[in-house]
Amino acid sequence: MRREDGGPEIWPLWEVFVRSSRGLSHVHAGSLHAPDAELALHNARDLYTRRGEGVSIWIVPSVAITASDPDARGAFFESPQGKDYRYPTAYPASADVPHL
Repeated sequence: MRREDGGPEIWPLWEVFVRSSRGLSHVHAGSLHAPDAELALHNARDLYTRRGEGVSIWIVPSVAITASDPDARGAFFESPQGKDYRYPTAYPASADVPHL
């Protein structure tokens, strides 16, 4: 397929998530280019579940995903100051509970 100016058509990028069996979470399997969601779904099935290892596939346009910046992980994932009570390490172990 060609664009009006004669250059190659660039299909949108889709992210593929596959669930290997019922009860498990979908896991990111990879990415692919396709002109629409239906073709992306069929291509993802052929590319990422060739051996029948999936029971469900999610296709998401890459432009619809918002992600945090890995370089800012320290500031983004740090616990706010004064909120140590959210973690069990903030509490001393009780001597009256021997199995802890």
